[in-house]
Amino acid sequence: MTYAIRIHEFGGPEVLRLDRMDIPTPGRGEVRIRQTAVGLNFIDVYDRTGLYPMTLPGGLGREAAGVVVEVGPGVRQPCLGDRVAYVHSVPGAYANERVMPADRVVKIPDGVTDEEAAAVMLKGLTAWYLLRRTYRVKKGDPVVILAAAGGVGLIAVQWARLLGAEVIAVTGSGEKAELAREHGAQHTILLGRSDLAGRVREITGGRGVPVVYDSIGKDSFFASLDCLRPRGLMVTYGNASGPVPPIAPLELAKRGSLYLTRPTLFHYIAKRAELAAAARELFGVMASGAVKVHIGQRYPLAEAATAHAALEARKTTGSTVLTP
Repeated sequence: MTYAIRIHEFGGPEVLRLDRMDIPTPGRGEVRIRQTAVGLNFIDVYDRTGLYPMTLPGGLGREAAGVVVEVGPGVRQPCLGDRVAYVHSVPGAYANERVMPADRVVKIPDGVTDEEAAAVMLKGLTAWYLLRRTYRVKKGDPVVILAAAGGVGLIAVQWARLLGAEVIAVTGSGEKAELAREHGAQHTILLGRSDLAGRVREITGGRGVPVVYDSIGKDSFFASLDCLRPRGLMVTYGNASGPVPPIAPLELAKRGSLYLTRPTLFHYIAKRAELAAAARELFGVMASGAVKVHIGQRYPLAEAATAHAALEARKTTGSTVLTP
């Protein structure tokens, strides 16, 4: 018998329920994980509210860490007792145990705690594909990172600095701006209190930036577009303030033949080899000390509704971990 946070209807944090349920025996190619830490992400809110449709009743959560306690037929790796972590396209991480495909699981290296691994499998790998695949950041590039004090944001700020970028961090408060600076941002801008595009132009001597990483969505989309130099890339990868409104392609031409993309992590790690390589690079920059995981909040799994409310109210910093 296991327990899991699930929803039986879409809505606010109040729809989260603690359910008891049977967990199946691992089938061929699967492992059962006793979970020790679960990561909280904005995608969990999108699932809960129905923005991303799912079958009900259903679980929530995309990333977690724990220990392998049972191995199904045909599995050579990981082994019983291995510490592992995962990020999965199918929700269901909000649980004390979970059966997972073995090829979607990676071993946690020594020196990385279970909490750190649970906090970075989605957020850290998101920062990886944004900076290393969607737009390959180069030394000297000025880059704009919105929600820079969040889970993805703080990792991206540190990693971008490691790559030699000039980081312009956009946050919602002075306290969050200070946190972004502590993690390496050279410039900070308060969203909604400053002319975002105007300040970026000022910082860059009127040129604009080659790339903007925007997870805010509706409230910041057009201001982010206006930060770009001609032929710059707008990366919209989240909807914290709501989905981006429809946009006419002519808007991109008017601003300098801009490029626009809406990527998702799971297209970058669809193959086992891609996932393994991405995890190695992520854990490598963590092991070097260049990228540190900031866990700003911890909640028991049973208090997931409280954690959701804090996340939506933008009262969190860095990563939030739920403990089963």
